[in-house]
Amino acid sequence: MLTKRIIVCLDVKEGKTTKGIKFQENIDIGDPIEMAKLYYEQGVDELVFYDITASAEKRGIMIDVVRRVAEQIFIPFCVGGGIGSLEDIRKVIMAGAEKVSLNSQAVLKPELISEGAWAFGSQAIVLGMDALKDPTMPSGYRVVINGGRTKTELDALEWALKAQKLGAGEIVLNSIDADGTREGYELTLTSLVSAAVGIPVVASGGAGKPVHLAEVLTQGRADAALVASMVHYGNYTIAGIKAELARAGIAVRTEI
Repeated sequence: MLTKRIIVCLDVKEGKTTKGIKFQENIDIGDPIEMAKLYYEQGVDELVFYDITASAEKRGIMIDVVRRVAEQIFIPFCVGGGIGSLEDIRKVIMAGAEKVSLNSQAVLKPELISEGAWAFGSQAIVLGMDALKDPTMPSGYRVVINGGRTKTELDALEWALKAQKLGAGEIVLNSIDADGTREGYELTLTSLVSAAVGIPVVASGGAGKPVHLAEVLTQGRADAALVASMVHYGNYTIAGIKAELARAGIAVRTEI
């Protein structure tokens, strides 16, 4: 049985880890380097680092912070935010990341997915997708970019399938409706995309307690679950979450 992965997300703004609700009202909650080390020591399977204002501010990612995080952890590390060229991808991977997440820039330049997959392998190219409920779209969900600020004409399911065809090796699927609410993942959206694509899907947005992860990893058919608020504020530890998932019969990596 394949183990399910638990991934911690660090949203970084101006060098500090930040957290908001539905991409708004963000507050600083800590130093990303120290937090990355803590979660690594707790046994997290992977870490995702998002420079959340890089695209909107039309600037490159903070490579120095990426490098310092990579020095502290020895697990897969994915970086996103403002990566708009093959050279940007190269810089991030050379700084120590195993994967890059392409979100807004992938929508604006879909060929970037193919170029990145050709140069570094599909396993290194992650599609980051922010989706919003919208009954006017064929799947019921619309893709939004620039940290939720800009609606696109892309249908979420259609975009997931296209990104896979272009060479993306994984999808981090974030529900803006659920983001930061701690009321549970968007199971309909997650299961819809997970059932349609042949690459791993990471559920993101809404985790508040371990049962939410259990639901999205089973009912939502996700390969991994991304958490942020529930561990950032000290309500749960990675080890505690994994213990509860194991008790629910879900295979997780327990050795550190």
